[in-house]
Amino acid sequence: LMRLGELAHVLEARINAIDEIASPPPKDFDEIEERVDRFSLSLERLARGEDILEAEPIDVPVAAVFEHQKDKPAALAVIAAAAQERSERDALPPELREARSALLRVNADSIDRFVNEAGELSIARSRIESELAAFRRAMVDLTESIARMRAQLREVEIASESAMQSTIKAKEEHGETFDPLEFDRFSRMQELTRFLAESLGDVITLHQGLQKNLDEAELALHAQARLNRELQQGLMGVRLVPLGNLADRFYRVVRQTAKDLDKKANLELKGTRTELDRSVLEKITGPFEHLLRNAVAHGIEIPSERVRAGKPEIGEIAIDAVQRGNEVVLTIADDGAGLNFARIREKAVEGGLLAPDVELPEPQLAQFIFMSGFSTAAEVTQVAGRGVGMDVVKNEITSLGGRVEITSAAGRGTTFTITLPLTLAVTQAVMLRAGPTVYAVPSVMIEQVQEYKAQHYADVLARGEIEWKANRYPLRSLLPLLGEIDTPTPLRQIPVLLLKSGVQRAAIRVDEIVGNREVVVKTIGPQLSRLAGVAGATVLGNGQVVLILNPVELVHREGAVMEGSRPPAAAPVLVADEKSGAPLVMVVDDSLTVRKITSRMLAREGFEVATAKDGVDALQQLQDLRPDCILLDVEMPRMDGFEFARNVRADAGTKSIPIIMITSRTADKHRNHALEIGVNEYMGKPYQEDQLLALIRRYTQEAAIA
Repeated sequence: LMRLGELAHVLEARINAIDEIASPPPKDFDEIEERVDRFSLSLERLARGEDILEAEPIDVPVAAVFEHQKDKPAALAVIAAAAQERSERDALPPELREARSALLRVNADSIDRFVNEAGELSIARSRIESELAAFRRAMVDLTESIARMRAQLREVEIASESAMQSTIKAKEEHGETFDPLEFDRFSRMQELTRFLAESLGDVITLHQGLQKNLDEAELALHAQARLNRELQQGLMGVRLVPLGNLADRFYRVVRQTAKDLDKKANLELKGTRTELDRSVLEKITGPFEHLLRNAVAHGIEIPSERVRAGKPEIGEIAIDAVQRGNEVVLTIADDGAGLNFARIREKAVEGGLLAPDVELPEPQLAQFIFMSGFSTAAEVTQVAGRGVGMDVVKNEITSLGGRVEITSAAGRGTTFTITLPLTLAVTQAVMLRAGPTVYAVPSVMIEQVQEYKAQHYADVLARGEIEWKANRYPLRSLLPLLGEIDTPTPLRQIPVLLLKSGVQRAAIRVDEIVGNREVVVKTIGPQLSRLAGVAGATVLGNGQVVLILNPVELVHREGAVMEGSRPPAAAPVLVADEKSGAPLVMVVDDSLTVRKITSRMLAREGFEVATAKDGVDALQQLQDLRPDCILLDVEMPRMDGFEFARNVRADAGTKSIPIIMITSRTADKHRNHALEIGVNEYMGKPYQEDQLLALIRRYTQEAAIA
């Protein structure tokens, strides 16, 4: 450290000497910049414990400063400086010594462990949230059951009162006198209705208490979530470092590369206060240096060519950083010659990556430079690349959960847009289900969520894309992109996600959107980090591991580079068939227990199920659904089964739907009345499952054939 201090004094004296010259030659500035670069490099190596004298040869004027201390290793200098700092701190007054000791150095691994443990707290909280959500749904069902019991009890009271009045009237007609109070006192029916009313009041009181406890638990959980979020943000703030920490390093790379190639280039940094996760910043340093060397070596022209093209002889390279939501967008732009797309196409054809008769647009041609071993250079040099290819650059960025896009214009330059997560610890994601598996997609990618009816979706699928706000989104189903067999298109509302990743867009059909939640991102190891479209993984509260996907990358990987090696006819993924899904059965019953048991039985047999609590609810759902079969109860509030069946048969759009009525009313007059209004089958409770399933299969197969 003392030797470096002496070198700094030499540089300072040299700068003062140049300052006294009216018009110093440019080579003096180049010499000082080179000395400053060596000084910065020596500091970095000294921090790693290396001997700066043996690490890199130094020219004679600078080496003369160190000549008398070559035998002292740098590590001893560091130890001596630390000891001197302790002695100086001990000599300070108490108040100043406390101010100095307020700074605490913590091992980075300890901070990472604390962040991980805070993430585990979030996972545990998510499990409590899911249990409370289930409790809330059960409370809603209980509320409906209490309302139904109250209505039924009122009907019983009215019926018993009517029976008592009719009995009194009959007694009076026969000349008998009977005190109504005495009759009421000895009526067992009256006593039971009073007992039921009291029991129902007790249940309502318990229900209100549970509702209050549930509300208090949710408030406490929200407070705990806020504290947990503040803890995570505080810990992550410790991990965040500004991009400006790499400024000197980037300036040195550009100056050294331009000097080696006899070019002139100027680097401009914007957004240097933008902060990134420390581990992210460490991993992107190498890829950024490679992109800067490429910008100077392949992008910026030599000064004479730039002058002939009407450009300044000094090339401009700009790095801009901006935070957008939970992501940081970094752009590296130069004003050079741009990508040579003709040369890229020629090399792709030579390497067998592209068929000679296939023409690709420029954005897809640009993706070839990220392929392993792909190069358009006439000769390999150590300046541009240093043994690192663009494929390694993209792999490093992808392993961080980021993405990179290229835009280039001939003669005007090239821009690399790199999008990285702000932190590798926590992110907002939308949970979705495709087939039996749950996946997560970062919320920042989702522009719109749409739901389609079956016929409308079939029309959109036939076109192969969705248009929204003057943008085109190629439409695909998620499971085939992951190499799995696609699930049939459901007959109910079909959810589609409109996604944007950088400049690319895609529309993804999934089976169900579970909801948005904050997830803790876990490292997925080297086996999965290199896979396209896998941005990370998370763990749910129940311990289930969920992959965090980038579906846009999967769609464009399928259509970009691979397009030249396969026939275009293979592009459609799904068949637009409205009846391609599992048969949809609607269960209409006011009993929650019956709806749940029947739904589980039908789902186990491979049917898709929709439930309605009464006739009015079922008619509302029929505005959007066309079930293959309806299981119908008779006695229901608001609208009974007979009235619902008449409405279904009176509508031209629903009159052909088979109806199987299941009820405890097994009298012939009820059966005959049901058959008269158009019910296909009439079954009594309890029913045989095999018999019911046989009827459902028969009617759904007939509907599919029709």
